[in-house]
Amino acid sequence: MRPPRTPGGTGGPRGPGSGPPRARPPSARPPARRGDAPQRPSFGRPPALDELQTNQRELRRHIPGGRLPKVPALKPEGPRPATGRRARGDVRAAAAVAAKAGVDAQEPQRIAKLLARAGVGSRRDIERMIEEGKIALKGTVLTTPATIVTSLEGITVEGREVAPIEATRLFRFHKPSGFLTTARDPGGRPTIFDVLPPGLPRLVPVGRLDMNTEGLLLMTTDGGLKRALELPVNAVSRRYRVRAFGEISQAALETLIEGITIDGMHYGPIDADIERRTGANLWLTMRLTEGKNREIRRVLEFLGLQVSRLIRTAYGPFELGDLPVRDADEIPAAAIATLRKGLGAQQR
Repeated sequence: MRPPRTPGGTGGPRGPGSGPPRARPPSARPPARRGDAPQRPSFGRPPALDELQTNQRELRRHIPGGRLPKVPALKPEGPRPATGRRARGDVRAAAAVAAKAGVDAQEPQRIAKLLARAGVGSRRDIERMIEEGKIALKGTVLTTPATIVTSLEGITVEGREVAPIEATRLFRFHKPSGFLTTARDPGGRPTIFDVLPPGLPRLVPVGRLDMNTEGLLLMTTDGGLKRALELPVNAVSRRYRVRAFGEISQAALETLIEGITIDGMHYGPIDADIERRTGANLWLTMRLTEGKNREIRRVLEFLGLQVSRLIRTAYGPFELGDLPVRDADEIPAAAIATLRKGLGAQQR
Protein backbone atom coordinates (compact mmCIF):
# COMPACT_ATOMS: atom_id res chain seq x y z
CA MET A 1 0.00 0.00 0.00
CA ARG A 2 0.91 3.57 -0.72
CA PRO A 3 1.51 5.67 2.40
CA PRO A 4 -1.17 8.36 2.80
CA ARG A 5 -0.33 11.77 1.47
CA THR A 6 0.45 14.36 4.05
CA PRO A 7 -0.66 17.97 3.79
CA GLY A 8 1.92 19.95 1.95
CA GLY A 9 3.39 16.82 0.39
CA THR A 10 4.48 16.71 -3.19
CA GLY A 11 1.53 16.77 -5.55
CA GLY A 12 -1.10 17.28 -2.77
CA PRO A 13 -3.34 20.27 -2.35
CA ARG A 14 -2.08 23.07 -0.20
CA GLY A 15 -4.53 24.34 2.33
CA PRO A 16 -4.31 27.04 4.98
CA GLY A 17 -1.46 26.46 7.35
CA SER A 18 0.19 23.85 5.21
CA GLY A 19 3.43 25.78 5.14
CA PRO A 20 5.36 27.53 2.42
CA PRO A 21 5.86 25.75 -0.88
CA ARG A 22 9.10 23.91 -1.33
CA ALA A 23 11.72 25.76 -3.32
CA ARG A 24 12.79 24.17 -6.60
CA PRO A 25 16.44 23.12 -6.76
CA PRO A 26 18.55 25.49 -8.80
CA SER A 27 19.01 24.40 -12.38
CA ALA A 28 22.50 23.74 -13.59
CA ARG A 29 21.53 25.15 -16.99
CA PRO A 30 21.69 28.94 -17.27
CA PRO A 31 18.41 30.66 -18.08
CA ALA A 32 17.65 31.03 -21.74
CA ARG A 33 18.36 34.42 -23.16
CA ARG A 34 16.76 36.03 -26.15
CA GLY A 35 18.86 35.37 -29.18
CA ASP A 36 20.53 32.18 -27.89
CA ALA A 37 18.28 29.76 -29.82
CA PRO A 38 18.30 29.83 -33.62
CA GLN A 39 15.34 31.77 -34.96
CA ARG A 40 13.19 30.84 -37.93
CA PRO A 41 13.78 33.11 -40.90
CA SER A 42 11.19 35.87 -41.01
CA PHE A 43 11.03 36.34 -44.78
CA GLY A 44 7.53 35.91 -46.13
CA ARG A 45 5.92 36.64 -42.71
CA PRO A 46 4.56 39.93 -41.36
CA PRO A 47 7.05 41.63 -38.95
CA ALA A 48 4.27 41.94 -36.37
CA LEU A 49 4.00 38.15 -36.25
CA ASP A 50 7.72 37.75 -35.34
CA GLU A 51 7.36 40.33 -32.58
CA LEU A 52 4.27 38.65 -31.15
CA GLN A 53 5.96 35.23 -31.03
CA THR A 54 9.03 36.72 -29.27
CA ASN A 55 6.83 38.38 -26.66
CA GLN A 56 5.02 35.11 -26.04
CA ARG A 57 8.30 33.31 -25.29
CA GLU A 58 9.19 35.99 -22.72
CA LEU A 59 5.78 35.76 -21.05
CA ARG A 60 5.94 31.98 -20.69
CA ARG A 61 8.97 32.36 -18.40
CA HIS A 62 6.84 34.21 -15.84
CA ILE A 63 3.56 32.25 -16.00
CA PRO A 64 3.16 28.94 -14.05
CA GLY A 65 2.71 26.08 -16.49
CA GLY A 66 3.96 28.24 -19.36
CA ARG A 67 0.54 28.38 -21.03
CA LEU A 68 -0.79 31.51 -22.63
CA PRO A 69 -4.37 32.25 -23.66
CA LYS A 70 -4.99 31.62 -27.33
CA VAL A 71 -4.30 34.59 -29.56
CA PRO A 72 -6.01 34.79 -32.95
CA ALA A 73 -3.57 34.44 -35.82
CA LEU A 74 -2.71 37.56 -37.72
CA LYS A 75 -3.91 37.75 -41.30
CA PRO A 76 -2.27 39.72 -44.09
CA GLU A 77 -3.84 43.10 -44.64
CA GLY A 78 -5.82 43.91 -47.78
CA PRO A 79 -8.29 41.84 -49.84
CA ARG A 80 -7.51 38.22 -50.53
CA PRO A 81 -6.69 37.60 -54.21
CA ALA A 82 -9.47 35.86 -56.13
CA THR A 83 -8.83 32.30 -57.27
CA GLY A 84 -10.77 29.45 -58.86
CA ARG A 85 -14.49 30.04 -59.33
CA ARG A 86 -14.30 33.47 -57.74
CA ALA A 87 -11.70 34.60 -60.28
CA ARG A 88 -13.67 33.18 -63.21
CA GLY A 89 -16.78 34.93 -61.93
CA ASP A 90 -14.91 38.23 -61.77
CA VAL A 91 -13.80 37.79 -65.39
CA ARG A 92 -17.34 37.06 -66.53
CA ALA A 93 -18.68 40.04 -64.59
CA ALA A 94 -16.06 42.32 -66.13
CA ALA A 95 -16.97 41.06 -69.59
CA ALA A 96 -20.65 41.75 -68.92
CA VAL A 97 -19.86 45.30 -67.77
CA ALA A 98 -17.75 45.83 -70.86
CA ALA A 99 -20.55 44.58 -73.09
CA LYS A 100 -23.07 46.94 -71.46
CA ALA A 101 -20.65 49.81 -71.93
CA GLY A 102 -20.33 49.02 -75.61
CA VAL A 103 -16.75 47.72 -75.39
CA ASP A 104 -15.88 45.37 -78.25
CA ALA A 105 -14.51 42.32 -76.42
CA GLN A 106 -15.45 39.67 -78.98
CA GLU A 107 -13.21 36.73 -79.73
CA PRO A 108 -12.02 36.10 -83.30
CA GLN A 109 -14.71 34.23 -85.22
CA ARG A 110 -15.90 33.49 -88.74
CA ILE A 111 -17.67 36.37 -90.41
CA ALA A 112 -20.72 34.20 -91.15
CA LYS A 113 -21.19 33.50 -87.43
CA LEU A 114 -20.80 37.15 -86.44
CA LEU A 115 -23.24 38.38 -89.10
CA ALA A 116 -25.74 35.72 -88.04
CA ARG A 117 -25.52 37.03 -84.47
CA ALA A 118 -26.12 40.52 -85.81
CA GLY A 119 -29.35 39.31 -87.42
CA VAL A 120 -28.25 39.71 -91.04
CA GLY A 121 -29.49 36.20 -91.84
CA SER A 122 -28.77 32.56 -91.18
CA ARG A 123 -25.24 31.28 -91.72
CA ARG A 124 -26.42 29.60 -94.91
CA ASP A 125 -27.91 32.89 -96.12
CA ILE A 126 -24.66 34.72 -95.38
CA GLU A 127 -22.55 32.09 -97.15
CA ARG A 128 -24.78 32.50 -100.20
CA MET A 129 -24.45 36.29 -100.08
CA ILE A 130 -20.65 35.94 -99.95
CA GLU A 131 -20.76 33.69 -103.01
CA GLU A 132 -22.82 36.38 -104.75
CA GLY A 133 -20.25 39.06 -103.84
CA LYS A 134 -22.64 41.06 -101.64
CA ILE A 135 -20.44 41.24 -98.51
CA ALA A 136 -17.27 43.32 -98.23
CA LEU A 137 -14.69 44.00 -95.53
CA LYS A 138 -13.14 47.48 -95.59
CA GLY A 139 -14.01 47.82 -99.26
CA THR A 140 -12.73 44.41 -100.35
CA VAL A 141 -15.39 41.98 -101.58
CA LEU A 142 -15.13 38.69 -99.68
CA THR A 143 -14.89 35.37 -101.46
CA THR A 144 -14.93 32.96 -98.50
CA PRO A 145 -17.13 32.63 -95.39
CA ALA A 146 -14.04 31.47 -93.46
CA THR A 147 -12.82 35.07 -93.10
CA ILE A 148 -11.94 35.71 -89.43
CA VAL A 149 -13.05 38.98 -87.81
CA THR A 150 -13.36 40.36 -84.29
CA SER A 151 -16.01 43.03 -84.82
CA LEU A 152 -18.51 44.42 -87.30
CA GLU A 153 -16.30 47.40 -88.07
CA GLY A 154 -15.77 47.84 -91.80
CA ILE A 155 -18.24 45.12 -92.84
CA THR A 156 -20.89 46.04 -95.41
CA VAL A 157 -23.76 44.01 -96.83
CA GLU A 158 -24.94 45.13 -100.27
CA GLY A 159 -23.08 48.39 -99.68
CA ARG A 160 -24.70 49.14 -96.32
CA GLU A 161 -22.87 49.08 -92.98
CA VAL A 162 -24.04 46.48 -90.48
CA ALA A 163 -25.53 47.93 -87.31
CA PRO A 164 -23.83 47.01 -83.99
CA ILE A 165 -25.18 43.99 -82.15
CA GLU A 166 -27.89 45.10 -79.74
CA ALA A 167 -29.76 43.35 -76.96
CA THR A 168 -31.42 40.11 -78.07
CA ARG A 169 -35.03 40.41 -79.16
CA LEU A 170 -37.39 37.51 -79.76
CA PHE A 171 -40.84 37.56 -81.40
CA ARG A 172 -43.77 35.23 -81.91
CA PHE A 173 -45.15 35.32 -85.43
CA HIS A 174 -48.31 33.57 -86.64
CA LYS A 175 -47.21 32.31 -90.03
CA PRO A 176 -50.00 31.82 -92.58
CA SER A 177 -50.09 28.91 -95.00
CA GLY A 178 -48.69 29.54 -98.49
CA PHE A 179 -45.48 31.40 -97.59
CA LEU A 180 -41.86 30.21 -97.57
CA THR A 181 -39.73 30.53 -94.44
CA THR A 182 -36.82 32.29 -96.09
CA ALA A 183 -35.57 35.80 -96.73
CA ARG A 184 -35.73 35.51 -100.53
CA ASP A 185 -36.77 32.92 -103.11
CA PRO A 186 -35.04 32.65 -106.51
CA GLY A 187 -38.35 31.52 -108.00
CA GLY A 188 -40.17 34.61 -106.80
CA ARG A 189 -42.57 32.75 -104.52
CA PRO A 190 -43.99 34.69 -101.53
CA THR A 191 -42.02 34.56 -98.27
CA ILE A 192 -42.82 35.36 -94.65
CA PHE A 193 -40.97 38.67 -95.04
CA ASP A 194 -43.68 39.77 -97.44
CA VAL A 195 -46.29 39.57 -94.68
CA LEU A 196 -44.40 40.50 -91.51
CA PRO A 197 -45.89 43.52 -89.70
CA PRO A 198 -44.05 46.81 -90.37
CA GLY A 199 -41.69 48.37 -87.85
CA LEU A 200 -39.88 45.19 -86.80
CA PRO A 201 -36.06 45.00 -86.54
CA ARG A 202 -34.03 42.77 -88.84
CA LEU A 203 -35.08 39.23 -87.87
CA VAL A 204 -34.10 35.65 -88.65
CA PRO A 205 -36.53 32.72 -88.28
CA VAL A 206 -35.91 30.00 -85.71
CA GLY A 207 -36.20 26.78 -87.69
CA ARG A 208 -38.44 26.50 -90.72
CA LEU A 209 -42.07 25.80 -91.44
CA ASP A 210 -43.00 24.25 -94.78
CA MET A 211 -44.77 26.51 -97.24
CA ASN A 212 -48.15 24.94 -96.45
CA THR A 213 -47.55 24.69 -92.69
CA GLU A 214 -48.96 27.43 -90.48
CA GLY A 215 -48.74 28.51 -86.86
CA LEU A 216 -46.05 29.64 -84.45
CA LEU A 217 -42.74 30.78 -85.89
CA LEU A 218 -40.18 32.31 -83.53
CA MET A 219 -38.06 35.11 -84.97
CA THR A 220 -35.04 36.74 -83.35
CA THR A 221 -32.32 39.34 -83.83
CA ASP A 222 -29.72 36.94 -82.37
CA GLY A 223 -28.27 34.29 -84.66
CA GLY A 224 -26.63 32.54 -81.69
CA LEU A 225 -29.95 32.12 -79.91
CA LYS A 226 -31.53 30.89 -83.14
CA ARG A 227 -28.88 28.19 -83.48
CA ALA A 228 -29.22 27.09 -79.84
CA LEU A 229 -32.99 26.70 -80.23
CA GLU A 230 -32.51 24.60 -83.36
CA LEU A 231 -29.73 22.27 -82.15
CA PRO A 232 -30.97 18.67 -81.69
CA VAL A 233 -28.72 18.28 -78.63
CA ASN A 234 -30.86 20.86 -76.79
CA ALA A 235 -34.02 18.83 -77.51
CA VAL A 236 -36.32 21.88 -77.58
CA SER A 237 -39.89 20.59 -77.87
CA ARG A 238 -42.16 21.50 -80.80
CA ARG A 239 -45.90 20.80 -80.63
CA TYR A 240 -48.27 20.50 -83.60
CA ARG A 241 -51.93 19.94 -84.34
CA VAL A 242 -52.51 17.80 -87.42
CA ARG A 243 -55.61 17.15 -89.49
CA ALA A 244 -55.22 13.95 -91.49
CA PHE A 245 -57.40 11.74 -93.66
CA GLY A 246 -57.39 8.01 -92.93
CA GLU A 247 -57.62 5.50 -90.11
CA ILE A 248 -55.08 4.63 -87.43
CA SER A 249 -55.19 3.36 -83.86
CA GLN A 250 -53.70 5.00 -80.80
CA ALA A 251 -51.57 1.88 -80.29
CA ALA A 252 -50.01 2.34 -83.74
CA LEU A 253 -49.23 5.98 -83.00
CA GLU A 254 -47.57 5.06 -79.71
CA THR A 255 -44.92 3.05 -81.55
CA LEU A 256 -43.51 6.37 -82.79
CA ILE A 257 -42.17 7.09 -79.30
CA GLU A 258 -39.30 4.72 -80.15
CA GLY A 259 -38.48 6.62 -83.36
CA ILE A 260 -38.85 5.36 -86.91
CA THR A 261 -36.67 4.92 -90.01
CA ILE A 262 -38.17 5.63 -93.45
CA ASP A 263 -36.20 5.17 -96.67
CA GLY A 264 -32.92 5.30 -94.77
CA MET A 265 -33.84 8.48 -92.86
CA HIS A 266 -34.19 8.04 -89.08
CA TYR A 267 -36.66 10.20 -87.19
CA GLY A 268 -36.38 10.55 -83.42
CA PRO A 269 -39.06 9.95 -80.79
CA ILE A 270 -42.50 11.41 -81.56
CA ASP A 271 -45.24 11.62 -78.94
CA ALA A 272 -48.54 11.36 -80.85
CA ASP A 273 -52.13 11.26 -79.57
CA ILE A 274 -55.52 11.15 -81.24
CA GLU A 275 -57.33 14.33 -80.25
CA ARG A 276 -60.68 13.66 -81.93
CA ARG A 277 -62.31 12.16 -85.01
CA THR A 278 -64.46 14.23 -87.38
CA GLY A 279 -65.96 12.07 -90.10
CA ALA A 280 -63.17 10.65 -92.25
CA ASN A 281 -60.58 12.96 -90.69
CA LEU A 282 -58.49 12.74 -87.53
CA TRP A 283 -57.13 15.55 -85.42
CA LEU A 284 -53.81 14.60 -83.81
CA THR A 285 -51.45 16.25 -81.35
CA MET A 286 -47.77 15.54 -82.00
CA ARG A 287 -44.66 16.52 -80.04
CA LEU A 288 -41.07 16.14 -81.24
CA THR A 289 -37.65 17.61 -80.53
CA GLU A 290 -36.11 17.88 -84.00
CA GLY A 291 -36.94 19.80 -87.14
CA LYS A 292 -36.18 17.61 -90.14
CA ASN A 293 -37.73 18.65 -93.44
CA ARG A 294 -41.39 17.56 -93.81
CA GLU A 295 -40.94 15.14 -90.90
CA ILE A 296 -44.55 14.93 -89.71
CA ARG A 297 -45.98 14.63 -93.21
CA ARG A 298 -43.57 11.84 -94.18
CA VAL A 299 -44.08 9.86 -90.97
CA LEU A 300 -47.87 10.01 -91.18
CA GLU A 301 -47.86 9.18 -94.90
CA PHE A 302 -45.76 6.11 -94.06
CA LEU A 303 -48.49 5.11 -91.58
CA GLY A 304 -51.21 5.53 -94.23
CA LEU A 305 -52.49 9.00 -93.33
CA GLN A 306 -52.73 12.00 -95.64
CA VAL A 307 -52.06 15.34 -93.94
CA SER A 308 -54.44 18.12 -94.98
CA ARG A 309 -53.53 20.75 -92.38
CA LEU A 310 -50.51 21.22 -90.10
CA ILE A 311 -50.33 23.87 -87.38
CA ARG A 312 -47.43 24.45 -85.00
CA THR A 313 -48.89 25.45 -81.64
CA ALA A 314 -45.77 25.67 -79.46
CA TYR A 315 -41.99 25.94 -79.64
CA GLY A 316 -40.20 25.37 -76.34
CA PRO A 317 -41.99 27.35 -73.61
CA PHE A 318 -43.69 29.69 -76.10
CA GLU A 319 -47.21 29.01 -77.38
CA LEU A 320 -49.22 30.31 -80.31
CA GLY A 321 -52.27 30.96 -78.16
CA ASP A 322 -54.75 33.37 -79.73
CA LEU A 323 -52.17 35.38 -81.69
CA PRO A 324 -53.90 36.45 -84.93
CA VAL A 325 -52.66 35.21 -88.30
CA ARG A 326 -49.87 37.43 -89.76
CA ASP A 327 -49.46 39.19 -86.42
CA ALA A 328 -46.31 39.31 -84.29
CA ASP A 329 -45.62 40.22 -80.68
CA GLU A 330 -42.41 40.56 -78.69
CA ILE A 331 -41.41 38.13 -75.96
CA PRO A 332 -40.32 39.88 -72.72
CA ALA A 333 -36.61 40.10 -71.88
CA ALA A 334 -37.17 38.18 -68.62
CA ALA A 335 -38.55 35.21 -70.59
CA ILE A 336 -35.50 35.32 -72.88
CA ALA A 337 -33.18 35.28 -69.85
CA THR A 338 -34.98 32.23 -68.45
CA LEU A 339 -34.73 30.55 -71.85
CA ARG A 340 -30.98 31.21 -72.01
CA LYS A 341 -30.44 29.58 -68.61
CA GLY A 342 -32.21 26.47 -69.83
CA LEU A 343 -30.17 26.32 -73.02
CA GLY A 344 -26.86 26.76 -71.18
CA ALA A 345 -23.58 26.78 -73.11
CA GLN A 346 -25.20 25.63 -76.34
CA GLN A 347 -26.56 29.12 -76.95
CA ARG A 348 -23.12 30.54 -77.63
